Amino acid sequence: MAIPGQRCILPVAVTDEQGWLIGKAGLGGTVQVSAQASEGKAAVTVQPRQVTPGQVVEVIVTPTEASVDEIFNVTITGKRYGLTRTETITIEVIPGEDGLGSYAAEMRDLFIPWLAANHPELGITTETEWTGTIVNPRILVVMHYIFYSDDWEIYLTWHVMIPPHDWTRIYLRQRFTELRPSYAFEISSVQGQQEPHSIEVPDWV
Repeated sequence: MAIPGQRCILPVAVTDEQGWLIGKAGLGGTVQVSAQASEGKAAVTVQPRQVTPGQVVEVIVTPTEASVDEIFNVTITGKRYGLTRTETITIEVIPGEDGLGSYAAEMRDLFIPWLAANHPELGITTETEWTGTIVNPRILVVMHYIFYSDDWEIYLTWHVMIPPHDWTRIYLRQRFTELRPSYAFEISSVQGQQEPHSIEVPDWV
């Protein structure tokens, strides 16, 4: 489910069959990837346009106002060795606006100096530039937001509660090489000004 202007990020990787599939890693030669949405319903970008084992393509679908209160299809096509495979994804669009960006950035920035000091190998610093988008716009108690830089995707969640249950968490995925996050960190209480700490990456992410 999405709202107009939301960036829906669909990772695509090669399978170890004679083809490809969203969400699976595998073996084989280069696959040329393209994607299109129902006419006028969304803008679609594919980056990069080819994928090999160990790499991930991101298909980013941004619904337009014309798609509100509709369900539309996104068709992703992969070609390799003269073979063609397609996968169709459906996206439901509801009315709404992204009003969480500023607060989400505040939550994100609680982690950035700590990551720079404690995990310099990630290359994330206070100078890193981020682009953001809302996720799961109908969820009201646990908020979801995604930020991505040139190299990393941050999946951010936070719990809209009073201390000591006002936690926030981030899940880090390396773009173009990983299908799911490999790092997770939590601040157990935001108002309690607790420091971030590492946690296990949950299966649902």
